[in-house]
Amino acid sequence: MAKVPLYYYSSSSNLTGRFAESLARTDARPVFNLADPKVRRTEAPGPWVLLTPSYKAGNANEVTLPAGVRSFLKSPMNRRRLIGIIGSGNRNFGIYYQAAARRLAQRSGRPILFEFELSGTREDVERCAAIMAELDAALNAI
Repeated sequence: MAKVPLYYYSSSSNLTGRFAESLARTDARPVFNLADPKVRRTEAPGPWVLLTPSYKAGNANEVTLPAGVRSFLKSPMNRRRLIGIIGSGNRNFGIYYQAAARRLAQRSGRPILFEFELSGTREDVERCAAIMAELDAALNAI
């Protein structure tokens, strides 16, 4: 069964990266880091899911969506093939927790599939893997 690839952005803290790599180990899902300029310049070959952190910490002028994600989404084909969003955040951000994922979901009309804090827990990875497996099955049935 084909697996929907996960494109993610992770900064030097690698919190989001740890989650993405754990997901890849759990279910052999292909994952691609948008912090890599070569990855950002590609187009997703088909349906894909975005995993994005939120960096807004209370400053209304601060951008929430990482530059690597914005760059990848400049491609009309990548925007069209995006099928869902997974958000990573920090509850210390208060009302800005998951701001990037929620704002992008609202603008794109794509659903938020899962949210977790920081690098997530083993249970978060397992729940997310189950959601992604359901998505894989649905797309493979088409």
